Amino acid sequence: MAILEVEHIGKTFNHTEVLKDISFSLEKGKVVSIIGSSGSGKTTLLRCLNFLEKPDEGVIRVNGETLFDSADPSTWQESSVRKKRLHFGLVFQSFNLFPQYTALENVMLAKELLVKEQPDYKSRKKEIHDEIRLLAEDLLAQMGLSNRMNNYPHQLSGGQCQRVAIARALALKPDILCFDEPTSALDPELTGEVLKVIKELADKETTMVIVTHEMAFARDVAHQVIFMDDGYIVEQGDPKEVFENPKEERTRQFLSRFNQG
Repeated sequence: MAILEVEHIGKTFNHTEVLKDISFSLEKGKVVSIIGSSGSGKTTLLRCLNFLEKPDEGVIRVNGETLFDSADPSTWQESSVRKKRLHFGLVFQSFNLFPQYTALENVMLAKELLVKEQPDYKSRKKEIHDEIRLLAEDLLAQMGLSNRMNNYPHQLSGGQCQRVAIARALALKPDILCFDEPTSALDPELTGEVLKVIKELADKETTMVIVTHEMAFARDVAHQVIFMDDGYIVEQGDPKEVFENPKEERTRQFLSRFNQG
């Protein structure tokens, strides 16, 4: 059974259709890479999955649970949006770290805010805080940042900031980890260190949706590739088939431009 099911998602901004009848599914432990030109709708799709935008049409399910159904107003409630977002961890292009907090504090923050709602929080405050700290330290260690935990974002390289952002997303233990062009804000020499971390997560069977312009990475790491253009999914399938034998002319043209570049 698919962990993520997206059916007929549509989204319009100011009378412009940005997403048009988007449907795909993703199995647990697999990686889907979404490729396409700027303006094709990739980021809007991620924002709809994370409920940063409300789709106008369609259905989103995670683990068989309907999180959004345009035909069912009970799934539109703003009060439930935060809970729905917990299914997804989102890593942005531009890190979005809080400059006033250290790397460790950035990773701990969301979890700390969440546990304050637990009935036993006041009676177990120190114990819970220590557990969150240990989790954050472990995640930063996995990112190769054990010696940078007490540094502030301005004291870190772009690659290190993005690894902190990945650790922060993992801290809430989401069902699906989403990346929006995770290397686009990085210098070329820093891109490799972030892609290495993402590949390691893929090797650990982390379920991921990755919007990327790194074609070689998409081909080699993803289990499924989706090519978007003008708000549509033009083609989707096995990476080897999509990259080596695309069925659609628009896919061939896009990959040809990439290969020439």
